[in-house]
Amino acid sequence: QLQKKKREMSRSHELFFLLDRFSPLQGVGSASVIHAVVVIFLEFFAWGLLTTPMLTVLHETFPQHTFLMNGLIQGVKGLLSFMSAPLIGALSDAWGRKSFLLVTVFFTCAPIPLMRISPRWYFAMISVSGVFSVTFSVIFAYVADVTEEHERSTAYGLVSATFAASLVVSPAIGAYLSVHYGDNLVVLVATVIALVDICFILLAVPESLQGKMKLTSWGASISWQQADPFASLRKVGKDSTVLLICITVFLSYLPEAGQYSSFFLYLLQIINFSPTTIAAFIAMVGILSILAQTALLSLLMKYIGNKNTVLLGLGFQMLQLAWYGFGSEPWMMWAAGAVAAMSSITFPAVSALVSRSADPDKQGVVQGIITGIRGLCNGLGPALYGFIFFLFNVELNEMVAVQKRQHFLSLHCGSVIPGPPFVFGACAVLLAFLVALFIPEHRSPAVNTCNAHKLSGSDGQPHNPPPGSDEDIEPLLQDSSV
Repeated sequence: QLQKKKREMSRSHELFFLLDRFSPLQGVGSASVIHAVVVIFLEFFAWGLLTTPMLTVLHETFPQHTFLMNGLIQGVKGLLSFMSAPLIGALSDAWGRKSFLLVTVFFTCAPIPLMRISPRWYFAMISVSGVFSVTFSVIFAYVADVTEEHERSTAYGLVSATFAASLVVSPAIGAYLSVHYGDNLVVLVATVIALVDICFILLAVPESLQGKMKLTSWGASISWQQADPFASLRKVGKDSTVLLICITVFLSYLPEAGQYSSFFLYLLQIINFSPTTIAAFIAMVGILSILAQTALLSLLMKYIGNKNTVLLGLGFQMLQLAWYGFGSEPWMMWAAGAVAAMSSITFPAVSALVSRSADPDKQGVVQGIITGIRGLCNGLGPALYGFIFFLFNVELNEMVAVQKRQHFLSLHCGSVIPGPPFVFGACAVLLAFLVALFIPEHRSPAVNTCNAHKLSGSDGQPHNPPPGSDEDIEPLLQDSSV
């Protein structure tokens, strides 16, 4: 048995040196939030370019039951993300962030060139890529590594604002290139940007855990029990704070994911927005989201606290969804879009809140859990919204004529709820708001525990907290074998 362990450690050491040799460049400068911001911007800018071509290819590939197939594709992707995000986050805690940033961005962007080569393989690859489409969990863990706790919410807001910024102009640019030069050029430009992102990670992004990643991390054998993606989820149930946060994320992001899958088509067919107006709407919401997630988020975190910022964001989201659901005029959509931008403060505030509930060496795990739940919502949300539209006889078909709006309004002129799924979403966010009321504002035991493990006296003796104190309780993922 001893020889077996030695052989396992030898193989692990060889793997470590192989990866170290594969990535000889240590990046440019020291690890910082800027590196994370650039990675996120390039990845989602590439996907933003494909907004218009993807709708076209989706309809051409699946002319019958277009949105059903879209829901199925996104459902498989979301389920795979849900299962893999905690595992990838935990592995990045042990083996470093850079390698997993490279893997997640590469596989997330891998389907892009297939859009025009083979559309069916493109959609198949999108589904399978869900295993690695968890860049946000690794990015937020990376940010947690390079920031102090009081800086973390601002840094998370900057990352989320960068995500919004990448979608401000990219859909409009993609639509323009598609109309004047064809979809092939759009796919080519998106592929080049994805390759630039991969090269940036490989050559310029430094490892944020450089000083903490040891050979022992690689030498430790990882059993299936340790690598079980559901193990971290089971442990969430033992931590009431993280459990409440996870329920809040699920109930608030489920309607948001469903909204993303159908809202722009809803604007086009039901509210009668033109494609140009939709691009302007996306730009307006994106710009306001950047302002909300940077300047406004910092002020709110400073003056009203982390938990109250989450509650305020959920309140904005409820108002936005209710306005979408009951509104039937274009000006109402614009006003609700401005409120939607204000609600974008919720996710960075939640990420900062859950980050405070875990030890510094468990940031990848907890951020992976949150990203996994969002991935599950990305799968369930589109299917749920499509089903509710179906129940209320609202058919969203990209190729319908403008007269569809007249027919819809004539059928629903006496209806109180023009957009039933959005009203359902507002009710779900109301439940999330009620759950979030029970989340503690701040929990220091997790940080104290970490300090208790790390700090020791000058004589080398560890600091032992008195029995029964809060410091001897580690609320999340007590076994750190991974």
